[in-house]
Amino acid sequence: MTKVSVDVAALSAEQKLDLIDELWMSLDVDDLSLTPEQRAELDRRLDRIEREGVSGTPWELVRSEMTSPTR
Repeated sequence: MTKVSVDVAALSAEQKLDLIDELWMSLDVDDLSLTPEQRAELDRRLDRIEREGVSGTPWELVRSEMTSPTR
């Protein structure tokens, strides 16, 4: 594995969020280990979505609000 060096302090907030997003998206499902409690919670939430439908705020809107300079 190649070690990448990034001066995080020199990045803007938007660049840091982009980096977090890129790192998160680079993970495989097998890279994440869940406790039985976490798995049960995710199953409970999926069951609720199947029963009641999707609710909440789309990620794109949340992210744009987080990175908006007029926060």
